[in-house]
Formats: sequence, structure tokens, C-alpha cells
Amino acid sequence: MKTNLFKDFDPVSAKAWKQKIQMDLKGADYNDALIWESLEGIKVKPFYHQDDFNTPFTPTLGQPQSWRIGQSFFIDDTTIANKLAMDAIARGAEALYFTAINTFDYKSVFKTISSSEIVVYLYLDFLDVPFLNEIDSYFKDKTAACKLLMDPIGHLGQTGNWFSNQATDLKSTSEILKTTSTALFIDITHYQNAGANSVQQIAYGLSHINEYFNHCSDIKNDSVPTFKISVGSNYFFEIAKIRALRLAYAALAKAYNVSEVCHIIATPSRRNKTIYDYNVNMLRTTTEVMSAVLGGADTVINLPYDALYHKSNEFGERIARNQLLILKEESYFDAVSNPADGSYYIEALTKELAEKSLRLLKDIESNGGFLSQLKEGTIQRKITESAAKEQALFNEGDLVLLGTNKHPNTNDRMKDDLELYPFLKHNPRKTLVQPILGKRLAQAAEQKRLADEK
Repeated sequence: MKTNLFKDFDPVSAKAWKQKIQMDLKGADYNDALIWESLEGIKVKPFYHQDDFNTPFTPTLGQPQSWRIGQSFFIDDTTIANKLAMDAIARGAEALYFTAINTFDYKSVFKTISSSEIVVYLYLDFLDVPFLNEIDSYFKDKTAACKLLMDPIGHLGQTGNWFSNQATDLKSTSEILKTTSTALFIDITHYQNAGANSVQQIAYGLSHINEYFNHCSDIKNDSVPTFKISVGSNYFFEIAKIRALRLAYAALAKAYNVSEVCHIIATPSRRNKTIYDYNVNMLRTTTEVMSAVLGGADTVINLPYDALYHKSNEFGERIARNQLLILKEESYFDAVSNPADGSYYIEALTKELAEKSLRLLKDIESNGGFLSQLKEGTIQRKITESAAKEQALFNEGDLVLLGTNKHPNTNDRMKDDLELYPFLKHNPRKTLVQPILGKRLAQAAEQKRLADEK
């Protein structure tokens, strides 16, 4: 029997709750004892109440009815790429994210991917207009949907250089948007992996896409852009970050009279992952993909627990995919759409993150725009400052990475198990702008431990 018991109890106001808390503090200051400030400058209260909201909640546009389990592939050998993709589909993957840095035999890669239930993302880290036109035409005759992704500005931010130059790259982008079904793609994962806080990630992503709006005249009004984001371990903040991105993007898109809906691919951050006590990475990625799902990502691509130090392997990829399968098939994380709606805490965080992001966006635009500040080094400097604050918290033990700066296993040995170099590589070269490079919190501590291994 379903009985609503709420009417049998008198409502309790926010003021009454605070008075009760203050009494239990026995004279301690409420603000000092219970309110803490995040790296974004948000003061987090011990409780949230409906009295905190003077206006109704703003609905989040574009929240998916369900989310897809994704898996990433790098196209080197086309036969192997096809084999791995088909195996992933057979084992539960619903979205395939391919990355290529050169032209390739696309028919060999995609020939057996025919299900209308599968979404293909193809990120091309190069600009070749005829090749993109060919792939666009190829997928028009296939049942599988393909989202062609390219991001010259993102490439500039990550590498320090354009593919060719600003004028050529943006002209090619405009042409591709005009002649194909390609939509804008904004990769903001490198901001988070480099240490940007949530407000910066959203604001830089919006300012990033605003440059495309300003330079590309052939963006279709009904075109839905795709954002790719990294999700960290601050559980509720990460849920709110994804929702705030949708909210803030809708505000920007409305000004340009384009679709206010965006598509979001989410993947766990690398910043908090470790090579020592590496199995803890599975716990970290589990909470991170949970945040991605609850925040409303369209596709979630997990990060294998050993991705830092092992080459791509069947076991690591299977475990990463199974984490998502368990959430979807056994934990019912696909049973409800918009599960975070109405949570006072998450709604408050969403609103504040969106407002702060839009204020930062306006500041960037009033000071020349994203590309101008990238060339001046302002964006890089702000990210470095944010990363330094987070690094200090880790170094002091206030930000805990279990097995690294708390309860480390001193008998753990990794020197002989590194197939990949897990640290930031120093590759001096001439660049137009200072590249935004990811750096893990545990890097210095791990380098010292490796040096001390016997």
C-alpha cells in the first residue's frame, strides 16, 4: 500500500534547522565549523532547504532519456580496429569512439558495424575536407549513426599549434560544417586533466565554442554540438558540473539563435589516477562514471584501471566496460531520467556553477576572447594557478589519494611493470601558444618512489 505520510508532519523551516544545528554546536561558530569553500569559490553549506530557492528550478535542456556505454579505440591497424570494435559490441558496448591522426581505410574499419543501435564517434585529429566528405557520404548509406568530430581550437590548446594556421583551419572547419552533417565538437578534457576547476572547465568550453560561432558562418541552426568532458572525484560537484554545462550552453546558444541542446561524452579524469595501488583506480572510476550518469551524460566511456602504465589490453578494457554494464544492468542506473532533479544540494551547485561560468565567460570575451587569451597565456596561467592550489591540498594530505598519500603499500613495486611512460613528457618544440598539458597529482610522489625502488 502506498500512503503519503508527509501531510501528517508539520514542515520544518530552514531557520529552525539552523537553530537546532547551532544549539548542537555548543557555542562553536556555525560558519567556521560547517561551511567549507570549494576550489571554485563556492561556499558549501551543511544542509540545503526549499526555503533557499525563491524561484522554481530551471529545467535542464537536453538531458538524455538513457545513456550509452562507450569504448575508445585508436585507429592504427584498420583490421585490428574493426575486430576490437565488433568484440566490444558483442560484449555490451553501445557507442564506439574512434580516434585517428591520419587518413585511413574507413571501409575496412566500419564495414561490419551496421546496427542502428550503435553510435559511432569518429574524432579526426587532422583536417582533410575531401576525406571528411567521403566518410560523411559513406555513413549516409549505413544504418549505424556516425558523429564526425573535429576540433582545431582544441588541437591548438593541447599541442600549441594549429594544423596549418588559424585562417586555414577555421575556413576548413566552416566548409566542413557547410558540406557535411558534422557538428561542432568541443574537447574540454585537457582543461580538467591540467588542473582547471569546474567553473573554468565550463567557461573555457563555452568560450571555446564561442570562437567557432564567431568564425564559422555555416553553423546550422538545428545543429547539436558535442562536448567531451573529464569527470573527477568530487562526486556531487561533478554531477552538478555536467548539468551546469547544459544550462550555461543553453544561455549562450540562445544568444546565437541556434539549438540550445548539446550532446555530452564523459570520461574519467586522469589527474587523480595512480600507478601504485592501481586497483584503487577502479574505485575512483566507478564513482566518476556514476557522477557522469547522474549528471546526464549521453555517452560514458570508462578509463581502464591500468591505462596509465599498460598498453591497451583486453582485460583492462573488459573490466572498464563491465563497470558500466553493472551500473546499467544490475544497479538500474538507466531506470530514471534526470535522477538529480529536485535535489536541493545539486540544484544549488548547478545554479552557482552555471552563473560563475557565465560570468567568467563574459570576462574572457570582454578581454579579447578565448583565442586572444590563449595566445597571451592568460588561460594557461589561470589553469596553472588552479592546479597549484589542488596540488598543495594533495601535498598537505587534505586531498587524499588512497594508496599514494595515505596508507601507501611500501612493498608495492612498479618499475618493471611500466609499458607506458606515466608522467608528463617534456618535449621542447616551437609552438604558437603554450600547450595545456595534463599532469597528475601523484606524479612527483610516484617518481620519487620509483627512484627509491630496489
